[in-house]
Amino acid sequence: MATKAPASEARSSAIMAAGTLLSRVLGFLRQLLLVYALGLGSTVTDTFVNANNLPNLIFLLVAGGVFNTVLVPQIIKASRAADQGADYISRLLTLGVIVTFVLTALVTIGAPIVMRLTTSGYSPPQLALATVFAYWCLPQIFFYGLYALLTQVLNAHGAFGPAMWAPLVNNVVAIAGLGMFIWIFGTNNAHQHTLDNWGTPQTLLVAGASTVGVVIQTAMLFIPVARLGLGLRPRFGWRGVGLGAAARIGAWTLATTAVGQLTFLYLMRVASMPGAAREQLREANDPLWQFIPGNTVLEMASQLYLLPHSIIALSLATVLFNRMTEASQSGDRRGVRIALSSGLRTMAVATVFSALALFALAAPLGMFFSGGNKTDGVMLAQTLSILALSTPFLSANFMMSRVFYSYEDAKTPFKIQLWLAVLNVVGATAIQFLPARFIIYAIAALYTVGNILSVVLSGAYLRRRLGHLDGATVARSYIRMGYAASGAALAGGLAVGLLGGLSKDGFIWSSSFAALVSIAVIGVAMLFVYLVLLRIFRVHELRDLLRPLLGRLGARAAATPSSAPARAATDDGGAAAGHPREPEPAYALRDSLPTLSDDTGIIPRISGQFDPGFYRARPPSSGPGTLPGRRTYQGRPGRNPHFPEI
Repeated sequence: MATKAPASEARSSAIMAAGTLLSRVLGFLRQLLLVYALGLGSTVTDTFVNANNLPNLIFLLVAGGVFNTVLVPQIIKASRAADQGADYISRLLTLGVIVTFVLTALVTIGAPIVMRLTTSGYSPPQLALATVFAYWCLPQIFFYGLYALLTQVLNAHGAFGPAMWAPLVNNVVAIAGLGMFIWIFGTNNAHQHTLDNWGTPQTLLVAGASTVGVVIQTAMLFIPVARLGLGLRPRFGWRGVGLGAAARIGAWTLATTAVGQLTFLYLMRVASMPGAAREQLREANDPLWQFIPGNTVLEMASQLYLLPHSIIALSLATVLFNRMTEASQSGDRRGVRIALSSGLRTMAVATVFSALALFALAAPLGMFFSGGNKTDGVMLAQTLSILALSTPFLSANFMMSRVFYSYEDAKTPFKIQLWLAVLNVVGATAIQFLPARFIIYAIAALYTVGNILSVVLSGAYLRRRLGHLDGATVARSYIRMGYAASGAALAGGLAVGLLGGLSKDGFIWSSSFAALVSIAVIGVAMLFVYLVLLRIFRVHELRDLLRPLLGRLGARAAATPSSAPARAATDDGGAAAGHPREPEPAYALRDSLPTLSDDTGIIPRISGQFDPGFYRARPPSSGPGTLPGRRTYQGRPGRNPHFPEI
C-alpha cells in the first residue's frame, strides 16, 4: 500500500517539477529565437550549434561519468557525518574544481584542433567562425562541472529546488541575448546572416550570452550552498579519500559513458557534413543549397521528439525506480517484473499517443519551429516524422534500464551500449557517403533503429535475469493503445490535410501563427479522440499514469500503478500464457524523492544540450552506509570528525 509522502518531500518534488517544466518551456523559446535570429537552415546556426554542444559533450566524456558515479555517492555518504561532511566535501570540491579547470584550459587552448576533429568538410571561413564560437563556448565546461558539484552538495542536504530553478536564469540570459540580436541586426528572414556579414558584435550576443548564462546559473548556487553553513573552503590532501575504490566500483558506468559520448561525437562530425556542403553550394550560387538540412534541423527535431520522454518517462521512472530497487535487493523477481510491467504499460499511454501525434502534426510543427520558413519547415517535418515513431521504444528502453541499475548491474548496460555503438559507427560511416541532402534524414533513421534495437537487447538480457517480462500483458496493452492512438492520428492527419498541410499554399504553411493555431486546435481534438478511444478499448492505465505525475506536482501522493497488473489480468482474460499472475506486493514508496539518472549513454544521445536533470540525488539508502575514506581527514591525529580514533 502506498504511503503519503511527507509535506517537505512533496513540496520539494513540486518545486523541482515546476522548475524542470518551466525550464524546458524556456529552452524551447530559446531555440525558437535562435531559429528566428539565425535561421534553421543557416550555416551560421549549424556552426554555432556544433560549438555550443561541445562543452557538455566533452564534460560528460571526460568528467561527467566520474562526477556521477564517484563523487556523487561520496558526497551523499559524507553528508551523514557529524560535521555534515564539511571537511570531506571541501576536499572533493577542491579536487573537482582543479580537475575541471585544467580540463577546460586544455580544451579551450586546443579549440582549433577540437573543431577540426569534430567537424568535416568545413571551409576555412566556416572553420574560423567555428573556432571563434568554440573559444567563447568551451569555458562552459568548467562551470558545468562546478554546477554539478554544487548541485550534489545541495541535494545531499535536502535542498533540491535551487539546482532545478537556476537553469531558468541561464535560458533567460540567452533569450535576452538573442532578443537583442534580433532588435539590433534583425531576423534571418529580414536580413540573412552569413559568414560574410558576421562579426564580433553578433558573436558576443549569441555565443557570449550563452556562456554568461551558464556562469550565472552556476553562481546562483553559491547562495543556497552558503546558507547550509558548512564553512566550505579550499582543502588539499586527498590520500585515503576512497575515490580509487569508488572509481573501481563505477568502472562499467564510466566505460558506458565514454563509449556513448565518443559515439555521439563521431555522429556529430558526420552531421556537420551537410552544412559544409550547403555552404559550398551557396557560394556557387546553386539554389539547391536551400534544400540541404543541417545539424540544427536534427537538434530541433530531437528536442521535440524528446519532450514526451522527458516529461512522462523520467517522472514515472522516478516513482518506480525505488520500488524496483527494494524488490531486487530483497530477491523478489516477481516484484521487479510487476514494477517493470506497470511502468512500461503506464508510460505507453503517453508515449504511443505522442509518437503518432508528432507524426500527424509534423507539418505545422515544422512550420512553426522553423521560424516561418517553408523550406526549412518541410525539412524539419520530415526529420521529426522519422524520429517520432520510435518514441515508445526510447522510453521503454529507459524504463528497462532502470532494472539493471536496481540490481546495481552496470556491466549489462555497457554491453548494450557497445552493440549500439557498433550500429551507430557502422551506420554513420556508411551515411557519410550519401548525398548531402539525405545525411540528416539517414542519421534520424539510424537513431530510430538504435532505439528499437536497444529494446530488443534489453529485453533479451532482462529475460535471462527475470525469467519473463510479462510480455503478453504488455503487448496487449500496447496494441490497444496503438488502436486508440491510430484513430486519433487518422483524425489529426485528415485535419492537417483539410488545413492545407499537404500543399505549399495551404493555411498551415501561410505563417508561423497559422501553424501554431493548427497545432493547438488539431492537438486538442486528437487528444479528445484518443481519450474517448482509450475508454472504448478499456485501457485503464491512463489513471495509473496520472497518479505519479499529479503526485510530483504536489497533489496527494499516490502509490504507483499498482492496480494495473490485477486489472490487466482481469481485462485480458486471465494471466499471461504460461505465467500465472500473482497479487502485487506492497512497497512503501518514496515517490516524491528525485533520483539520479544513472543512464549515461545506454539511450543514444540525440541532443548535445546540457540537462540539469542529469545531476540529481540518489534515493536515500536504508542505512547510514559506510563513510568514504577512513583517512579522509589530513589534520592532526585524534581530530578527525569522522573517525576520532585516528
